[in-house]
Formats: sequence, structure tokens, C-alpha cells
Amino acid sequence: MRILALDHGTKRIGVAVSDEMKMIASPLEYIPAEPFADFLARLKEIIREKEIELIVIGMPRNMDGSCGPAALKVQEFVAVLKDAITIPIKTLDERLTTVQAQRCLIQGNVRREKRKEKVDKTAAAILLQSYLDSLG
Repeated sequence: MRILALDHGTKRIGVAVSDEMKMIASPLEYIPAEPFADFLARLKEIIREKEIELIVIGMPRNMDGSCGPAALKVQEFVAVLKDAITIPIKTLDERLTTVQAQRCLIQGNVRREKRKEKVDKTAAAILLQSYLDSLG
């Protein structure tokens, strides 16, 4: 059984998955956020294929810890997801994961046009790795 992480965005949702030992997070893909029915169908496929037991979703809090508009969108997303799937869902503070992902890709000399398609799944992997490390 594995753990899946989602980095929610308005256009794309980054997806990362753990190994079976729950030690290493790997970027998997991004799924277009709209139409939601297509996103949900692909998510269910991944859950089945990868034998997912838990989903971790990044909660984008403000730097002072408060919830802004982005966090409210994620809360709505989580509520809809909980109605659509039976697997447990946890949210995790994801402040700066996208910034961290951008830095990693820049340091890895990933070209700007390629970075856009990789940043979401990289952010999801960073989020998942921090969760796996906390299990420790």
C-alpha cells in the first residue's frame, strides 16, 4: 500500500506517490483540474493502480498560519473529494512547497517552458516527502 499526495491548483493538480515502504516520494504526473469529472476518473485509476491507502493534500496557509482564499478552495476540494472516494484524506501545511519545487527545477537546469509542467508534481513530491519524514 502506498500514500498519494496532491498539490491542488486551479489549473493543474500535481500528483506524487510513495514507494511501498513509505520512505520515498516520487513525482507522478499532473492532472488538469477541470473538468472535475475527468480529474476524478484519473484519480480513481491511480488509486486502484498504485494501491493507495491514504491521500495527503497540501493546505496552502498564509505565512502567519491563517487560511486565505487558496486554503478555502482546498477545503472545498477536500470536502468534495471525501464524498467521491472512500480512502482517508489528510491535509498538511504546504507553505512554500511550490517555491521549493521551482528552486529544485531551476537548480536542475530545467528549462522555463518545461518547468511549468513539472512544478506541480514536484511540489506534490516535496509535500509527500515531508509527510513521510514525519512518520519516522
